[in-house]
Amino acid sequence: MIRVQRGDFDIGAELERLAAGSHQVGGIASFIGLVRDIAPAESGGGSGAASAMTLEHYPGMTEKRLQEIEAEANRRWQLEASLIIHRYGRLEPGDRIVLVATASRHREAALEACAFLIDWLKTEAPFWKLEESAEGARWVEARASDDARKAAWKK
Repeated sequence: MIRVQRGDFDIGAELERLAAGSHQVGGIASFIGLVRDIAPAESGGGSGAASAMTLEHYPGMTEKRLQEIEAEANRRWQLEASLIIHRYGRLEPGDRIVLVATASRHREAALEACAFLIDWLKTEAPFWKLEESAEGARWVEARASDDARKAAWKK
């Protein structure tokens, strides 16, 4: 399941729904991404505190790409269910940005698929991030370390 939304989400409720009614699920793995209050130096940010981040996307195109990424995870691992919720709009430090969760019969598939989804979302999801700080606003650049993590999943 894919959702791109402006509003926040309830982690507990989302995880509860993920495997509701399925007694085949033996494990659920999840990742919650949060807005940090620092601008990472490796992405071109200054050393100052970030006061907010605005995420932009193209409706329709974003959901389609997220569905493709999710389908790739389901092709590689036997998952009972998967979930990607990604927010957009202006977010402040501490706000939730993304929830990725995978459910499978065995923990290994759930953990690997969740890590795969996180790495691919970081490089393949069409979101643009504008970071605000006392120094001004700047677009967040892609990081070589994120590309390297994605490349490790090539099959």
